[in-house]
Amino acid sequence: MRRLERSIRRRLDARAALDRVVGSLPAVLQIVVAATAAYLLARGLLGHEVPLVAVTVTIVALGLARDTTPRRVVEIVIGINIGIIVAALLVQVIGQGAWQIAVILAITLVVARAVSPSAPFAIAAGVQSMLVAVLPPPDGGVFARSLDGLIGGAMALLITALIPRFDLVRQRGEATALFSLLDQSIMGLREALTAGDAPAAELALARSRRSQALIDDWTRSLESARGVAAVSPWLRSRRAGLAEEVRLLAVADLTTRHVRALARRVEVIVRDGSPRPVLAELMESAAEVVRLLGRSRDDEAARYAARAVAAVLAGRCSPTAVEGVGDQVVIVLLRPLVFDVLVHLGTPADEARALLPPL
Repeated sequence: MRRLERSIRRRLDARAALDRVVGSLPAVLQIVVAATAAYLLARGLLGHEVPLVAVTVTIVALGLARDTTPRRVVEIVIGINIGIIVAALLVQVIGQGAWQIAVILAITLVVARAVSPSAPFAIAAGVQSMLVAVLPPPDGGVFARSLDGLIGGAMALLITALIPRFDLVRQRGEATALFSLLDQSIMGLREALTAGDAPAAELALARSRRSQALIDDWTRSLESARGVAAVSPWLRSRRAGLAEEVRLLAVADLTTRHVRALARRVEVIVRDGSPRPVLAELMESAAEVVRLLGRSRDDEAARYAARAVAAVLAGRCSPTAVEGVGDQVVIVLLRPLVFDVLVHLGTPADEARALLPPL
């Protein structure tokens, strides 16, 4: 048994390693091209025999993070060049040596923290300041490294635009996973209400709580995509689609909050073990709305169908349809979910509000 467990663990580790490598290939390509180009440019244009700073600036600015954006690259480049300039000025005044390293690093970090709240910004400045403080000055003087830093930063920005690394396929996977999880959560609530099944409600609540991580992942990848698309000439045609994706993400975020609130309430009321068929039917319709909403980005027919189903569901969201305060609260919590979806799908807010029965 232990041998089997070790074998399975090795396979999982190997699979995870392969996934990391494959997922990092676009970033690796960016870094290799940018660092090589920065080296050749600094050596050929400026005549620097060892353009170490140009190469390191490029690598640090791009990094391997999936959510690298032009703004992040600019911030890192500014931090790096602040570190180079501050260190170069201090070397001219106090020279190089052990205690000078301590002084230069301390001052650089203080200046960087004053300029930006970003911790990576300060670390980038500190690392580059140490290169200036420790290495012998180049032929052109310590300020020659500032030119190398500018070349490295410019190359990182250029490659960010020319070789985008974000993955639209993965973004679709994140959106699909989120709407699938919401569908499962709502259908779990339907099952719990149909049979008065408390464990089913607990499972649906647990699923709904996992949705926030998917929202956060989708948000980061979409921000990265929009940042790169804003500067990349190859991605102009993607900008409108990404703008629509932002709107879908906004309503998906609201929907997840509503589903979590519904799940918490349903988990409480089904503890008595009583079936609630009226609420179960409403949950089934809500699940259909969410499924269609998830497909609405790529399917115009699904968008119209979602609006139609949501409009019908809105008309059924009357607290008087059920008895008991707890059951009525479930319907009250369902109303804003339906309203937000209708507004997202193009229904004017006044019309969407009019579709809901009075409280």
